[in-house]
Amino acid sequence: MYKLFIRPLLFRLDPEKAHHFTFSYLKFIHKIPFVPALIRAIYKIEHPSLHRNVFGLHFKNPIGLAAGLDKDAKLYNELSNLGFGFIEIGTITPKSQPGNPKKRLFRLISDQGIINRMGFNNEGVEAAVKRLKKNKNVLIGGNIGKNKITPNEEAVNDYLYCFEELFDYVHYFVVNVSSPNTPNLRTLQEKEPLKQLLSTLQQRNSEKATSKPILLKIAPDLTDEQLLDIIEIVKETHIAGVIATNTTIGREGLTSANKKETGGLSGKPLTKRATEVIRFLAEKSNHAFPIIGVGGIFSEEDALEKLEAGASLIQLYTGFIYEGAGLVKRINKRLIKE
Repeated sequence: MYKLFIRPLLFRLDPEKAHHFTFSYLKFIHKIPFVPALIRAIYKIEHPSLHRNVFGLHFKNPIGLAAGLDKDAKLYNELSNLGFGFIEIGTITPKSQPGNPKKRLFRLISDQGIINRMGFNNEGVEAAVKRLKKNKNVLIGGNIGKNKITPNEEAVNDYLYCFEELFDYVHYFVVNVSSPNTPNLRTLQEKEPLKQLLSTLQQRNSEKATSKPILLKIAPDLTDEQLLDIIEIVKETHIAGVIATNTTIGREGLTSANKKETGGLSGKPLTKRATEVIRFLAEKSNHAFPIIGVGGIFSEEDALEKLEAGASLIQLYTGFIYEGAGLVKRINKRLIKE
């Protein structure tokens, strides 16, 4: 139904307008009596074999929603009803910022991809916290970044601020230094700046009565040498794990008219590379830390490939937009059979 009727209508709209329309629609229908329960009955799959215990947290199933869709924690309850085991909000920055000028979101339909150059548009951490205070039982990840105007040498202060503000309201943290849409952000992936940033956050984490998992989200464009550095940094800083991967700046093999737009590419073109990165990290580290696999998951087979490559959990984003909520249910049902 989604691919036959709903998606064609949504794809007639500008991508960003379609996003806001969908959010408004989901919010509206969840206010109708009995509709939330009906949606859960349709999409949620409960089975003991789906449960996962990863970095000290219990997940009812291993399929999460990647950061970027619910940037401001506006719809985590409603999205959770569609069958996800966890929702990652953000990327959130200390202060609100509008992001990059529009138009900044592009569909690559023939490639089944999306290019975005959103630029960490969000309402700021205080607005997110206000909404997260209402959370009852959704497992939430907090993806944090720096404001555009903050120079890299002061970036650690932005990450610390978001960490402190969100600490009581999220279950795990994701340090995002891999988005291609904030100027110079990716230079923080270099070995020494990254080690310093993660060590500082871990030090603050250790001062808490109970620490929380901190993960690092990496780009798919890193070389093997850089990936080996990531493994070393994870071991040295004792962070909980890695999310592999963010969007790519690569454009190899694309056929869509929008292929030359600047920004991060997600979707089908990223499937193979994301899996390669997961497998490399898992094998070279001897499975020393958990990996959340994300990038080009459009089917049950794509999900299994990520898990077999070494991912403990997976996340959807572009595949969810192209395939609809039924994809979550299909993957969970396949995992039960496996």
